[in-house]
Amino acid sequence: MLKIKTLTKLLLGIMFSRDRWQEIFETIRKNRLRTFLSGITVALGIFIFIVLFGFGNGLKNSFKQFFLDDATNTLWVNPGKTSKPYRGFKANRRIELENSDLEDIKDNFKFFLEGITPRISRSARVRYKGESDNYSTRAVAPDHQYMEKTLIMKGRFINQDDLDKKTKNIVIGRLVAKDLFKKEDPIGKYLEIGSSAFKVVGFFQDQSGDREERLIYMPYTTQQLIEKNNDKINSIIVSFRPELGYTSALVFEKQLLLFLKKKKSIDPRDNNGIRIRNVADQIRQNQQFASVLQIIVAFVGIGTLIAGIIGISNIMVFVVKERTKELGVRKALGATPKSVIGMVLQESIFITALFGITGMIGGIALLSNIGDRLEEFFIIDPYIDNFTALGAMVLLILFGAIAGYIPAKRAARIKPIVALRDE
Repeated sequence: MLKIKTLTKLLLGIMFSRDRWQEIFETIRKNRLRTFLSGITVALGIFIFIVLFGFGNGLKNSFKQFFLDDATNTLWVNPGKTSKPYRGFKANRRIELENSDLEDIKDNFKFFLEGITPRISRSARVRYKGESDNYSTRAVAPDHQYMEKTLIMKGRFINQDDLDKKTKNIVIGRLVAKDLFKKEDPIGKYLEIGSSAFKVVGFFQDQSGDREERLIYMPYTTQQLIEKNNDKINSIIVSFRPELGYTSALVFEKQLLLFLKKKKSIDPRDNNGIRIRNVADQIRQNQQFASVLQIIVAFVGIGTLIAGIIGISNIMVFVVKERTKELGVRKALGATPKSVIGMVLQESIFITALFGITGMIGGIALLSNIGDRLEEFFIIDPYIDNFTALGAMVLLILFGAIAGYIPAKRAARIKPIVALRDE
């Protein structure tokens, strides 16, 4: 504590000395290579720290984009094949979900339930006038819009009336509209999907990008009508009330799984007949993983920063040693130990600050220009907040001051006659 107070007083006393600055610039001019080597170590240290810390934030952005596109309070129910015989049924029995499952979930889990939708996924050749292409279709209920965070650009989404009347109304993705309609307004126009004509009642965009915006949504009851009026569905998406919290979501997941296993005559110990993916649990795990990765990357960055601090410290020891005779002459001419320490200290701080700021600006500029160029490495829009960058800069300058103060104080104690004999 005493050392820090002493260092602070010394800094305040020397920062505004014009003669001292002229002397520092003259010393730097005469020792360009030494100054460059001292500074480049500092600049690289903070540059690498900022870039690595920014990459850590880029990893977190990547996790957010991939895992937070859908609502976080959802459970995805998918059927599979049983792996165990149960109640007279053989193993490897394929489980199917039906419309009655939707109604049973609504009736038995009212306390937990916020919304529910089936999903039937298909692909088809879609045509409009002279344009055509293959697209994926999803037959869903109105709640699907909120669970997938689908943003309607114009028109509307599928509604309850579409389900009840089994209408041939569809909602198309932004890129479907762009591909088939070009600059023409798609609302009210008809698309030929397979052998049926469907009316476009809306088009949407999606934050997760191109893949989601090449989809076509229709009422699930219409898809079932086309497929010989069956009641089969591929999967069920259930959203629970957000205020229930993470613990209640796990309870809901467990109860829903047991309920469906009982209804479908699946062994309670069979993990393959019905699978439920809890988005909240998955996101929690992924965010924890992303945070751990960022901490690891931050530690590597801090290690690099410390390496830069050690580097400047070593160089300052060498610099002071090299200037022992010069410092002896100064003392012989009447320079006080305080002025000797101040000169070395100010030079150290100036070099550290100058090259440190250069490295910081370089790192921030690099992060700003990366954007999504490293998306294939799961780094999207890397950044570092101003508080962290400035904190690292202040820390670097502080240690740069200490790096100069320690050898300078040692040199100031040397007697002039000893310093003059130094070779």
